[in-house]
Amino acid sequence: MYKLKTSASFDSAHFLHGYNGKCANIHGHHWIIEAVVYSENLQNDGEKRGMIIDFGDFKKIVRNIADSFDHALIYEKNSLKENTLKALRDENFKLIEMPFRPTAENFAHHFFDMMKSCGICPKSVTVYETPENCAVYEE
Repeated sequence: MYKLKTSASFDSAHFLHGYNGKCANIHGHHWIIEAVVYSENLQNDGEKRGMIIDFGDFKKIVRNIADSFDHALIYEKNSLKENTLKALRDENFKLIEMPFRPTAENFAHHFFDMMKSCGICPKSVTVYETPENCAVYEE
């Protein structure tokens, strides 16, 4: 089996609404997205002969996902009061509302789905929220 792996990173803030601990407060991470694609066979013809996929295409998709979350406050829908959101928007802060709690586990699944919608079928997506702690999603 052949595998390719690439990664991209972004910095953002989040908090865990309804959590009983320090992660209930807004805090930041240097997130790393690591994606793996695999295939039993390589492409047989054309300019991509001998490849699973073009590394450039693979890296661009993962990089674009990371860039879209960079330097934002990521929050779960209905976890902030409307007047708080208005104040943050009035200050032109980058806000990203998610339909799920913004945990590494949920991000791994979400980024997996984003890659699939871009035409890449990953084997796994790993999301590091610290150098020592990560979540992995595999379908």
